[in-house]
Amino acid sequence: MSDFLLEVGTEDLPAGFVSDAIRQWQEMIPASLADAALTSDLIQIYATPRRLAAIVTNLPDRQIDRVEEIKGPPAAAAYKDGLPTPAAVGFAKKQGVDVSSLELRPTDKGEFIFITKTIAGRDTSEILTELIPQWIFKLEGKRLMRWANGDLKFPRPIRWLVTLWNETILPIEIVNGEDVVKSDRISQTHRVLHPAPVSVVSATQYLKTLADGFVNVDQDRRKTDIQQQIQAAATQMGGVAEVYPDLLAEVVNLVEYPTAVVGRFDDEFLQLPPEVITTVMVTHQRYFPIFTDASKQKLLPHFITISNGDPAKSEIIAAGNGRVVRARLADGQYFYNADLARPLADYLPKLATVTFQADLGSVRLKVDRIVANANSIATQLNLSPTECQNISRAALLAKADLVTQMVGEFPELQGIMGSKYAIANGEAPEVATAIIEHYLPRNAEDSLPQTLTGQVVGIADRLDTLVCIFGLGMLPTGSSDPFALRRAANAIVNIVWNANLGINLERLIDRIVTEFSQIRTQVNTTELTHQLQDFLIQRLRNLLQEDRHIDYDLVNAVLGENDREYTQRALTDLLDTRDRAVFLQQIRDNGTLANIYVTVNRSSKLAAQGNLNTQQLAPTQVVQTNLFQKSSEQAVYDGLIALEPQTKAAQASRNYQQLIDALALLTPAIGNLFDGDDSVMVMDDNPAIKTNRLNLLGLVRNHARVLADFGAIVK
Repeated sequence: MSDFLLEVGTEDLPAGFVSDAIRQWQEMIPASLADAALTSDLIQIYATPRRLAAIVTNLPDRQIDRVEEIKGPPAAAAYKDGLPTPAAVGFAKKQGVDVSSLELRPTDKGEFIFITKTIAGRDTSEILTELIPQWIFKLEGKRLMRWANGDLKFPRPIRWLVTLWNETILPIEIVNGEDVVKSDRISQTHRVLHPAPVSVVSATQYLKTLADGFVNVDQDRRKTDIQQQIQAAATQMGGVAEVYPDLLAEVVNLVEYPTAVVGRFDDEFLQLPPEVITTVMVTHQRYFPIFTDASKQKLLPHFITISNGDPAKSEIIAAGNGRVVRARLADGQYFYNADLARPLADYLPKLATVTFQADLGSVRLKVDRIVANANSIATQLNLSPTECQNISRAALLAKADLVTQMVGEFPELQGIMGSKYAIANGEAPEVATAIIEHYLPRNAEDSLPQTLTGQVVGIADRLDTLVCIFGLGMLPTGSSDPFALRRAANAIVNIVWNANLGINLERLIDRIVTEFSQIRTQVNTTELTHQLQDFLIQRLRNLLQEDRHIDYDLVNAVLGENDREYTQRALTDLLDTRDRAVFLQQIRDNGTLANIYVTVNRSSKLAAQGNLNTQQLAPTQVVQTNLFQKSSEQAVYDGLIALEPQTKAAQASRNYQQLIDALALLTPAIGNLFDGDDSVMVMDDNPAIKTNRLNLLGLVRNHARVLADFGAIVK
């Protein structure tokens, strides 16, 4: 058994690619070794900004010999009059065996010729020389570059290559035009702390050899080291550091020998909103801020940067970083003061100069549409005049900060600065909070808006985007969703569900589509409305299945399958849709559903052969008792008479347990109609009797449809 080391040395790689490369090699290398019938005890992937490395422990020196059975043409095509045909001769020649080695064997499809072939194993080192270039150049990245005068692509130029089989160098050449990199045992270490190259004896010595050269190649150890150093530095300053996961992941892949360095900025900058300071530090400088305490509300005038330089020069490094951050904060201070010189509302006219979408005009026009949408939602919710006023004002100001100097310089502060400026201008707290909340959630992991004003404005904004972009025919396709329409639709549903907002989404869409058609007269409003409905239903379907863990058939039963009536019902009352789906899952899990499923499902499927309106619940209007021929028909009819008030009460109260209990009482009568002593043939030869019986079953289906389409439920 032998150990193998691969190190690909490069110029400084992008931090994001380093993370991606680790993940790709963790999948690629084990898979390709397995395909080559090579097993190992351990595969370790390491990476720094200047290198990607893999250590494979206890690989066999050689593949084992293997026996393969190879199937050839049918016997009828392989032999004629007992002699091999050209087909048999060609097959044998292709496989490198004599025709006499062919065997006839029976199969499910008749007799075929086979050969049994022993394939000798190859040396593992030989196989690795073939795999190494594949591992390197099959890595995918967002931006690949060419270098020298060759055609090879990689995120950064490759400068050295270490390939060791135990202590032996595997001969590999990377030829890129005139630039040729030959494999060796020579690696590069820390540029500053150990500029001289080092010789790696073997894979087992790799980590220590690099560590002696001030390079920690293990990204997990670097991460732990950085975290410990940050916390120790923050404690030393009497504060608490905020370690943002994304920033930590990036910094880990920017350094080879991390050292936490504490820098300082002037106290006067603490007058800025903390979000401005942390944005400058985290997003633009990759610094970790230090707060006064665990509440993380107030900052200390210090920061932590992770240096890849000489720890002995930390004071110089801190001073240099301090100068940079002070300049950035001074800019922020200027922008902040300049923005505060005008009320937030004064920025609204300038939104006319910002394009929302080329065919939809400016952000200022979008703001007017958001206000109209928000007012419609407020009306639906029957809110107080004060709540309506706050919602309308928040919708008007929601995008105003986009044209402030601060947001122009730091776009990630949109909404945050609008909220700060609104408070400074004396706007109502509800308005200020809604300006930042209407952007929530920004992603699947983000929090939802907590205030009613923020919830309404957020929904209004997203509805405008959905209708307008769909109206232009720019629907999401596959993985392409440039306007994040799926995320917008998910957010609308989640906000409604989380806040239990009684919003009629169907009516809102109709109104917004109608107003949109007045701007773009060529739009087909019916087609657009159906596209939006189907899109939102698909979002509901995904959220119920993936987030609420409702079985797929129960989701279909609630949302309908190609059922426009159910689609409209689902969008008319999202809360009822959620509650019905959750309730269905509950009664499936506790066994109640199984008690009524067979009879109601059978009734629903037979009723589909009739033409009874699915809204019909009253038996007296559609069933003629004088056509009954068996007592079982009367029993079902009497049960439906008793069921009608129960169903209507369940509809009004959304107490669907009441409906299920009532259906359970009717189930024995339906079962007797189908299979009892007084059973009937539903599809009677007499058309009137057949219709009468189908109407009985249609009524059973319709009452059950108040909860769900039982025909869609799978046993």
